[in-house]
Amino acid sequence: MALRFVVSLAVVAIVLADQSSHVSISHGGGTPAVSHSSSVPHRAAPSPAPPHGHRPSYTPRPTYPPRPSYTPRPTYPTRPTYTPRPTYAPRPSYHPQPSYHPTPAYGQQPSYDAEPACAAASSKPWCLEDNEYPTYEIEKAAGDHSDKLLTLYADVADLDTKLSVERPNNLYEETYLCPSETAYVRPLRAKNTDGKWRIIVNNIKVHYQTLTQTTRIEECLTSGDACPLVPVCYESKCLQKSIYHRFLVYDPYDQYFPFAIETFKLPASCACLLGAYTIDH
Repeated sequence: MALRFVVSLAVVAIVLADQSSHVSISHGGGTPAVSHSSSVPHRAAPSPAPPHGHRPSYTPRPTYPPRPSYTPRPTYPTRPTYTPRPTYAPRPSYHPQPSYHPTPAYGQQPSYDAEPACAAASSKPWCLEDNEYPTYEIEKAAGDHSDKLLTLYADVADLDTKLSVERPNNLYEETYLCPSETAYVRPLRAKNTDGKWRIIVNNIKVHYQTLTQTTRIEECLTSGDACPLVPVCYESKCLQKSIYHRFLVYDPYDQYFPFAIETFKLPASCACLLGAYTIDH
């Protein structure tokens, strides 16, 4: 019984071995060949090594396509030719230093009291028109010293006598013993009480404010002649009377503060002198 069990186990082992491996032997004229087949995978045999000293032939590098030929940089249009700057009109003629201001020699104190060119057109000690009036320089200095200048101007602003005297509406209301001419003027230059010509600040713009100085003058038309309405039996004479008026002036040679207030003598009325008495208008 035990022998039969052992034989059965051997048969089962043979059957299992036959399913997993097959050996074939071929007989022929050549060399017998034995082939084994198995379900178990096996490694491939390594390739034979190259002979000693022979360098293996590697695969050459792939030939890449050439670099693309990029398009050249775009040609931008040339810069526009701008028009030249406009040629501005030259500065006004009053900007340069007037020729009648003598250039002081080295070491001498400059002076601007020389007689101006406008004085040649009139015998009066003031100028109402002046082609060489330094408006540009005065406004530049006024802007640099505006606070102090406006304080100084307020001292003479109340002296403006424009329309301060009312003339008669009818001729019979008042009779003038001597003929005269009255006007309200804004002088640009005038001769002060020391006999020196000065530049008067008039029509000058400072911070949206225009500085003006107006005064009333009355000039005798027949000064020194006998009063027309006085009988010839009386000794009479038309006499020019004057007042002292203060003006704000500009000194172009003062580098610290080129403004000041000075006094000027101006005609104020025409009177009739009768012997020891004077009759005013």
